[in-house]
Amino acid sequence: MTRGRLITIEGLDGAGKSTLAQALAQALADRGQRVELLREPGGVDVSERIRALVKDPALAVTPRAEALLYAAARAQLVQELLAPLLEQGVLVLLDRFVDSSLTYQGAGRGLGVAEIRAINQFATDGLRPDRTLLLVIDPATGRSRAHERALEPDRLELESEGFFTTIAAAYDELAGEEPERIRRIDAAQTPEDVLLNALAAIEDLLDALTAD
Repeated sequence: MTRGRLITIEGLDGAGKSTLAQALAQALADRGQRVELLREPGGVDVSERIRALVKDPALAVTPRAEALLYAAARAQLVQELLAPLLEQGVLVLLDRFVDSSLTYQGAGRGLGVAEIRAINQFATDGLRPDRTLLLVIDPATGRSRAHERALEPDRLELESEGFFTTIAAAYDELAGEEPERIRRIDAAQTPEDVLLNALAAIEDLLDALTAD
């Protein structure tokens, strides 16, 4: 059976990742594509429990523990659900993946990108996205959008603007290192234009799936 494709969506809080993920999943389903939408941390029971723990603003989680919790949630998702879906030929859309840990914990928490990459190489058994859609937004704009949501801010969303500026710079560096995998999309556009850009950025993967 033809292997599926893994498309991840990355960016700062408030960039519109979840909005794009849902719109893209619907657009692909309308085309007749087998598609599954997942989120991180989460997607399976163990990972969802870790999500509740790591996002709880009442908890003081140390940076190293935080990095390991995200990696643990990721390891469970990959083995229990993500890898089997890809083996079944499904196109998987994933709201956040390893790049989030590289930028948030590696750069933002100052733990080191190389160190966090090593942890996640083990956690994912080397699984890499076929394409990553990076929603680029000014940190202040992203924070403003996040604060407009009705939900209470989680533990990470309560961090300082400097924290998110560091993360934005780390995302930009990653995109510069892997331009073929990571495609930048201007998140300040309308949701409709963001979706069109996203579809254009994965068209070659869709063509390859059809050809297979």
